[in-house]
Amino acid sequence: MRPIRSFSLRGQRLSESASRMMARYGHHYVIDVPQGEGVVTAASNVTLDFDAIYGRNAPLVVEVGPGSGEQIVASAERHPDVNYLALEAWEPGVAKCVSNIVRSGVGNVRVMNLDAQQALPILFRPGGARATEVWTFFPDPWRKKKHRKRRLVNPSFARTMAQMLDKGGMWRLATDWDNYAWQMRDVLEESPWFDNPHRGERSDDADTGLYQGGFAPRFAERVVTRFEERGIEAGRVTHDLCVVRNDVALDAYDVPADPWIAAEQRGIHVVADEGGERAPSSRRGWLQLQEAGSASSDNTAHSTGADL
Repeated sequence: MRPIRSFSLRGQRLSESASRMMARYGHHYVIDVPQGEGVVTAASNVTLDFDAIYGRNAPLVVEVGPGSGEQIVASAERHPDVNYLALEAWEPGVAKCVSNIVRSGVGNVRVMNLDAQQALPILFRPGGARATEVWTFFPDPWRKKKHRKRRLVNPSFARTMAQMLDKGGMWRLATDWDNYAWQMRDVLEESPWFDNPHRGERSDDADTGLYQGGFAPRFAERVVTRFEERGIEAGRVTHDLCVVRNDVALDAYDVPADPWIAAEQRGIHVVADEGGERAPSSRRGWLQLQEAGSASSDNTAHSTGADL
């Protein structure tokens, strides 16, 4: 069966300036590995020696989907004693990360042009390297219900995170799409390999997921990227999550079923799984939504007045 991708490969061509920059610096900051059967995949026999790659033994933080690298470069500047690895499937995104690395002058960041879902179980196979933290900030929300199967954060991916993290290691997530926030939280709530120190905290009246609360305070070192700024302008609210790898063995449990599908099978209706209207994706959309709401309120008021 053809694997479901959590990303799109459209627009992979590099500009001339990006191509020149990659030709000059890519070999130093991009880790190349033998390709697997598909594009941006790793061969099943790939192994990495991170001590050799970074020239030292140090804690490793992995970011999945770094965008232009704003977050990982900012953190690398603050923590020169930590090694950072970014996995990005979009080649222009890889180039943007390398450009930011070069501009900042940090030497503790490396990038891989790979599909994280496919590659991470290989790069961090059992008994191999481990990360102290993994970041999944603002993954593609795949807003339509029929596309939710493409969302990166699911029970299988949670197991992959458990496989690559040290005991006590943290998986940090953030999204500004409410429906995805509820789904992320429900997936983590039912993952046997993670504990949520914020269980039940920061509940949201709009939450229509299976559980309630469970959201973390904003990660103090998470920078406000241009991507998040656009969400704020559109009126969206960011939800942070942070779970801790416990000592449950990977083979102690099978990968849980999707929490919303499993709930429906038990006769529990999850409102968040219904679909319906989507939140605006831009400030223009948000303003249009506000105007529509205002017009609706005015019409209601006029109708009420007429009835009186």
